[in-house]
Amino acid sequence: MIVHADRVAPTPWKNGGGVSRDLLFWPDAIAWRVRVSLADIAADGPFSAYPGVQRWFAVVEGDGVELAFADSTRLVRAGDAPLEFDGADAPGCRLLAGPTRDLNLMLQDGARGVLRRAAPGVAWSEDWPQRGRFDIATRTLEWGLPAGPLHTAGAGFWIGVAT
Repeated sequence: MIVHADRVAPTPWKNGGGVSRDLLFWPDAIAWRVRVSLADIAADGPFSAYPGVQRWFAVVEGDGVELAFADSTRLVRAGDAPLEFDGADAPGCRLLAGPTRDLNLMLQDGARGVLRRAAPGVAWSEDWPQRGRFDIATRTLEWGLPAGPLHTAGAGFWIGVAT
């Protein structure tokens, strides 16, 4: 399955700070255990709280963000490794220098997984039952990749999930 982010209608956030494009829900949009989305953050503000959800967050475009958690502050910039955190933590978000586009992996109800940077020419061989790749240049999510080592020609992210 291939999902083109630019063909997915954006959903505005309740706080007015951005929009999200949902690229994948599994098994469905109502009872999801796995959610992959591309978000455009346009203004400073808090993340939504998602108790019981494991979150992965990566900056795809833009200068990055500063996330303020209760016990620490983290800078996340384009090119950094994805950040994993508890969805209940709902950090405050400050844009470093203008809007960003960000990839999110959210897991709940026993699902577990990873979000990893994909570098051109570097193989990814983590063996997850469900695997996908987000390509930054084309803004596409390819889901249902086969087992075994995978290679990429462009920058992006690998996603591995077990449900």
